[in-house]
Amino acid sequence: MRVLVQRVSTASVTVDEAVVGRIGAGLLLLVGVEEPDGAEDIDWLVRKISQLRVFNDENGVMNRSVQDSGGDVLAVSQFTLFASTRKGNRPSYSRAARGDISAPVFDRFVAAMAEALGKPVPTGVFGADMQVALVNDGPVTIWLDSRNQE
Repeated sequence: MRVLVQRVSTASVTVDEAVVGRIGAGLLLLVGVEEPDGAEDIDWLVRKISQLRVFNDENGVMNRSVQDSGGDVLAVSQFTLFASTRKGNRPSYSRAARGDISAPVFDRFVAAMAEALGKPVPTGVFGADMQVALVNDGPVTIWLDSRNQE
């Protein structure tokens, strides 16, 4: 699994001109699923993201997690995180899991994140054409890949 983590002061996702998910200060997660992804990938990412110290403490130092700060999390599925541009100029998405495989993995990821945070995690609509709006705070943007745990 791949997740692009963005610290935001606000974020929302809109489908068919209706806002389907919105948060204030917290993390926007763009989440891509590969076919072999499963429980271990979800567990590692949820633990890493929920404890990632990217929020300022009282001294202005990034020393607090989304859990510590009481921030929110908005998760949006995004198969394009597995784009390959090796050949030509048209990206290939062959590494991204098909929807029938990735949707349940994404749902389990969201449920595990909500459990870790002790509150709901709003999402977009899986497979829909979504418009994501955000104000990146910092900016802070971090790339996580469960197959390349750095």
